[in-house]
Amino acid sequence: MPEITEADVRELTRQLVADVPPGDVDQFTFRGEQFDRGLALVQFPEGLGGLGLESRRLQTVVDEELRAAGVPYHDLNINPIGIGMGAPVVLTYASDELKQRLLRPMYTGEEVWCQLFSEPGAGSDVAGLSTKAVQDGDEWIVNGQKVWTTLAHVSRWGMLVARTDPDQPKHKGLTYFLLDMESQGVEVRPLHQITGEAEFNEIFMTDVRIPNDRVFGGVGNGWNAAVTTLMNERVALGGGVPKKGAGPIGDLVRLWNERKDTIDPARRTVLRDRVAALWSEAEVLRLTNWRARENSKAGNPGPEGSVGKLMSAEMNQHIYETCIDLLGVEGLTYEAGFDRKRPDGLRLTGGAGTKYSFLRARANTIEGGTSEVMRNILGERVLGLPGDVRVDKGVAWSEVPRN
Repeated sequence: MPEITEADVRELTRQLVADVPPGDVDQFTFRGEQFDRGLALVQFPEGLGGLGLESRRLQTVVDEELRAAGVPYHDLNINPIGIGMGAPVVLTYASDELKQRLLRPMYTGEEVWCQLFSEPGAGSDVAGLSTKAVQDGDEWIVNGQKVWTTLAHVSRWGMLVARTDPDQPKHKGLTYFLLDMESQGVEVRPLHQITGEAEFNEIFMTDVRIPNDRVFGGVGNGWNAAVTTLMNERVALGGGVPKKGAGPIGDLVRLWNERKDTIDPARRTVLRDRVAALWSEAEVLRLTNWRARENSKAGNPGPEGSVGKLMSAEMNQHIYETCIDLLGVEGLTYEAGFDRKRPDGLRLTGGAGTKYSFLRARANTIEGGTSEVMRNILGERVLGLPGDVRVDKGVAWSEVPRN
């Protein structure tokens, strides 16, 4: 097969838009056709949403053409956890039958995914989790609790890590399951955030049965599959390549242009410098992520994804802190109030206002791995610094003291 060029990908994308006008069909139809033509994830195999390319670099060409054509769909708005984290895990660990079953409705957004890792007693220490899975014939029976599960209330599938051998050290006794969120015994309860929304949830599993063919990566190999998920999560959260000046920094620049003439000169000079510095940082991060995406190969990322996640999370907070300073005393009130509500769709990602964005950004340095965890990963796995002291290394999980 001749090598596919950038021009080929542009032509394929333009032909998609011409054949399936996005204004004439719904999301599922358009994205289904995009998947079938190999333009969903170009580095995936043919027949599974891709063109079989060695690199995902040319996916930026697809995205660029679709934006130019006014196509409104964006992966992180359609199914952020499924496409960003679930798809690479399915491709790496699932059977051929499950790949065919799961990837297309994941990409179209017909089946939303969530991630069931964190627990009340094991947040950043994912490997310390205590949710238990016991084999019963061709099924596994799961009991336990998960927490901070984004979008669980609208999800069909959950990526679940549970302990299947408590007599092994904590990283070795884990197994990775695909959980049908509609299974009997799964209870989803809302967790309300500082914004008043409940996009996060806590999950209770009581004698939930999972077929043995939904084990990913083999029994006892759940940690490796979990790391695959987490590395892709960090790329999804921090590795986006928006248009120049778009996103949070665009919110700040717009607010600055609206407010700058109402601020006294001395304060305006200080705020101007802050805005300029943040714009520069945002552009450096955008170009860094672009370069990383251009150079990326097919397969799963390494710890470099933690760089983008760390920087984007902290920068978002600094941007919206500056927005609130620009608002002055007006920034002290939250007109939306704190109505306890539960979104019936995916995460709200725009049009909610500056004050909402300021409150929501507080979660950025926690979700998807705290900034402290990101710094540990970068220090140990990128810079080669000594690791944290681990008194539980090599000790059976069942023998580790815990509260």
